Amino acid sequence: MLSLPEDSLILVVDDTTTNLEIVFNILTNVGFKVITENDGERALQQVESRVPDLILLDVMMPGIDGFETCKRLKENSVTYDIPVIFMTANSDTDSKVKGLNIGAVDYITKPFHEEELLARIKTHLQLRNLTKTLEKRVAERTAALSRALKDLQESQLQLVQTEKMSALGQLVAGVAHEINNPVGFIHGNLGHASVYFQDMVNIINLYQQHYPNPVPEIQEEIAAIDLKYMLSDLPNLISSMKEGVQRIRNISTSLRTFSRADSDRKVYCNIHDGIDSTIMILKHRLKASEDRPDIQVIRYYDKLPELECFIGQLNQVFMNLLANAIDALEESNVGRTYIEIEANPNQVFIQTTLTEDKNHILIRIKDNGVGMSADVQQKIFDYLFTTKSVGQGTGLGLSIARQIIVEKHGGSLEINSVLGQGSEFIIKLPI
Repeated sequence: MLSLPEDSLILVVDDTTTNLEIVFNILTNVGFKVITENDGERALQQVESRVPDLILLDVMMPGIDGFETCKRLKENSVTYDIPVIFMTANSDTDSKVKGLNIGAVDYITKPFHEEELLARIKTHLQLRNLTKTLEKRVAERTAALSRALKDLQESQLQLVQTEKMSALGQLVAGVAHEINNPVGFIHGNLGHASVYFQDMVNIINLYQQHYPNPVPEIQEEIAAIDLKYMLSDLPNLISSMKEGVQRIRNISTSLRTFSRADSDRKVYCNIHDGIDSTIMILKHRLKASEDRPDIQVIRYYDKLPELECFIGQLNQVFMNLLANAIDALEESNVGRTYIEIEANPNQVFIQTTLTEDKNHILIRIKDNGVGMSADVQQKIFDYLFTTKSVGQGTGLGLSIARQIIVEKHGGSLEINSVLGQGSEFIIKLPI
């Protein structure tokens, strides 16, 4: 005999009190919980408050009959899957077919045979339990497959992004190297050129002292080229060229620092060098435009020890956070005049400190831009989530940034923000 499902509740519906008593006694004697009703309307009300595991339903009842009661049960999203066994004194095939088409699972004829009644009830209860178990397993397997698919998609996206960053790092490093060589020649030769020019100026001055009255042809050429202005402006030209070359060298150094791809091992690095190189690369976005003044970058650097890290990956994090800060500031400028922005200037604050226990480095990157709502803050590190318009953001940057900080460095990346007052990202890295 089939085992009895535990704690099964059965609803018995029959307009004959004697039948209800017989079935009630049979079922309770073997351990079932039983509730009874004597018409279809009351049965429908009963299942609203207590949902049974199986229903024994008389076909012929006053008011709404068993067929209509069953039909309404199957139309209800809460009760549609409850097994219904019809009880009837009729054994005609048409009634049975009608009941089965409505949604009943079985028929039992009156008068009842106890063993048959219990066997049918237990069979359908077990079938229902097996169906529920199967549905649960299917749902769990579907959820697991969905998670696996999501993880696979995330991994693919991350792999693509990582490959892109690796290729970009190699490109940047190559460009920096190619720039550095000719710039080195120019920088070295400018020193010699400066000396040569000064020697030529000295010779000209000596000629003017000893030959104050040159022939008319030389006097005409001196006037034509404005020799006096040329001699006074030449030092400025040399100085400007030196400054320009030095800027190119700084950019080249920043590019090489930023693109370091120590993906296979950690190295000890100065975090401030990475931040400064990132700022240098983003300098074109910080400069004033016709719509706004410069974006001010205010740095408060604590004295930090060198950190063992994947510096190329950390620089990627700094780049993402600083670029996002600039984006937020530019968004906050929409609808504001140059004068209004000047009165409340765009600012990015970068602060580095040691924790009190000296075991961690804190890096805070804060802007006074548009800020974020609480809802956005909860999703900001999710894969593919972005607040930017189509084509401007992939939704990968902050997710990968957190992965670099948490998984690669054992740290944390948190966000504090108030809508309309700016955002602050806090990186915590173990020393």
